[in-house]
Amino acid sequence: MPRRVIRKWRPPLALVLGGTLATVFALPLIGVGYFRVAGGVLGWAETTWLIGWMALIATLLLGWLLWRLVLRPVRELTGFVQQEGADAPPAHFGTPEFSQLGQAVIEMTARLRGREAVLRSYADHVTHELKSPLTIIQGAAELLADPDLAPQDRLKLLSGISDATARMEALLDGQRALAQAQEPMPDGVCRLSKVLRDHPVAEVVADGTVPLSAEVLGLVATHMIGNALGHGATKVRFELQQGRLLVSDDGSGISPGNRDRIFDPFFTTRRADGGTGMGLPIVQRILQVQGAEMRLLDRPGAAFEIRF
Repeated sequence: MPRRVIRKWRPPLALVLGGTLATVFALPLIGVGYFRVAGGVLGWAETTWLIGWMALIATLLLGWLLWRLVLRPVRELTGFVQQEGADAPPAHFGTPEFSQLGQAVIEMTARLRGREAVLRSYADHVTHELKSPLTIIQGAAELLADPDLAPQDRLKLLSGISDATARMEALLDGQRALAQAQEPMPDGVCRLSKVLRDHPVAEVVADGTVPLSAEVLGLVATHMIGNALGHGATKVRFELQQGRLLVSDDGSGISPGNRDRIFDPFFTTRRADGGTGMGLPIVQRILQVQGAEMRLLDRPGAAFEIRF
């Protein structure tokens, strides 16, 4: 999740600018009034020096405030945006307006970098994944050109081409779903049991209001339930707690060697059954766009924690 801007009390930008303009307007009036009321006490030279020092001190104070509350936040935010891959965005800004702007820029930058990482990762994986069906199609096409090929062998090759084509279509469908998962979706809240009522295998252990829209939670639940059923689960439990949603099933679970790879695109243990390995990466990306996080828990079966 993108780093949050630290909220500290700072004067609003309107107050800073208004105070600066008021000081600039008031200093000449103070000087003229002082000359008229007390100019004869110190003398013209001493009074001029006094008012000059007052103007200098006021100017330095206003300059320091404008630098700290306006100029420095703008420079830090600009530097953060220009330095691609920066790990330390500014923690706080000078005024509430700049704090809101900084938070929006930090979140937008995190989304753009996340999309770039996903696309780069997908390009690496899809190149490898598509090689296998393409090799099958190319080899089968070369063998089919043999006029002496036996009919039963010809049928096997045609079946292999059909399977390879279906595999490529599934991979492309996964790519399209992953791209859609990166698009902003509507915000909102929904009732957990209401969204899951159309899933017979879903069991709501603890119900409540989820800080996700029904559309988002429906997509997440559909992918996770489908993934659980594909691994032999008969029941998927949803338990809403304070700030998190626990999702677990009674399936075969995840082996220790695969725990670090389950969120990698195209990683699947069900390749022979047509699995593409895109379900959990899609769910993770949908949640990241919504500002949530998902991680695997060390429990029997498959258990995940979604933090909002």
